[in-house]
Amino acid sequence: MKIRTPLLSMSLLLLAVNSAYADEQEDMDRARDALTKQDNDADTERALEQVFEAAEKNYSLLKRGGFGLNYNFDYSYYGDQRIDLTIERQGDTSVIRNADVSPVASHTFTNSFSLDYGLADNITVSGRLPLVAKYETEQELSAYGIGDLSGSVRWQPFEYIPGKLSQTFFGSLRLPTGVSPYEIDEDETLSTGSGTWGLSGGWSVSKVLDPVVLFGSLSGSYSLPLTGLNQVKGDSLLREVNNGLGLSFSMGFAYSLSYDVSLSASFQGSYNYETEFVLFTPSTGTEQTSTVAGQMSGLMNFALGIRVSPKTIANVNVGFGMTELSPDILLGLSLPIDISAVKPSEG
Repeated sequence: MKIRTPLLSMSLLLLAVNSAYADEQEDMDRARDALTKQDNDADTERALEQVFEAAEKNYSLLKRGGFGLNYNFDYSYYGDQRIDLTIERQGDTSVIRNADVSPVASHTFTNSFSLDYGLADNITVSGRLPLVAKYETEQELSAYGIGDLSGSVRWQPFEYIPGKLSQTFFGSLRLPTGVSPYEIDEDETLSTGSGTWGLSGGWSVSKVLDPVVLFGSLSGSYSLPLTGLNQVKGDSLLREVNNGLGLSFSMGFAYSLSYDVSLSASFQGSYNYETEFVLFTPSTGTEQTSTVAGQMSGLMNFALGIRVSPKTIANVNVGFGMTELSPDILLGLSLPIDISAVKPSEG
């Protein structure tokens, strides 16, 4: 009896953990998506460009009437372990007959195109089109399609002065154009978008200390509530999603090894406040609210910038997550596309 009591306690504990994991897996996936790197953060790509070019401009943004088109490839990998238990009840005790621990992997490939336009020498507007491909090994699910479109504006209030701090304010709007995670059959397919409208804004700073650029940013984000849902969740229906606020910061440095090569390292931390899910159970006619606690994420990123032509800089980056909800592996490539033929003449 002294042996069966600890076994019963362990069995019930493992069963409870496994059940809670299944109920909150989608919430964790949503948190992972929300805690990934945002387009408007002070990133290594812009820092590397400043290493090469900042001293040549009064402003570090596009000149008035200028166009810029960039291609970005990003890959992220999440690895996890799932526990499948077979528990049999024998009298007053429960016995674990089988405990299978299987590895689960999630792969996300994103090809995106960003178009920038200079409204003024110190104001740049941008649009981003992402094409997303996902694959998950546990149920062998996959999804291909357009992600969430987004638009942003960046404003640099003061001219760039060598040796002085450069400041940029930014804001962005995210459109729920991708496949929503709240409108799919989770046993059949994966989502390619967040499912909600999103707003974000913040402030970034940088300083050139030849041959080094220091940079950082602070930003906040908010996803609008989502109502009118009817997604099946076990014996209940998901009716509403109320996302919490998000805060993020990043900091790092870029170092110029030569006129053609530059290296950088950066850290990004993000925090998402709690999220509420409103569930309706038809069998009982009751409605209940499930709350997911706030989540913290940390990412470390390293990048290499190479000047491949007098006006073109290619960036390659690799990174890794520092918390459970962060990607285990991050890979990226950024390459400007020459569209000089469509630019207006200086005259």
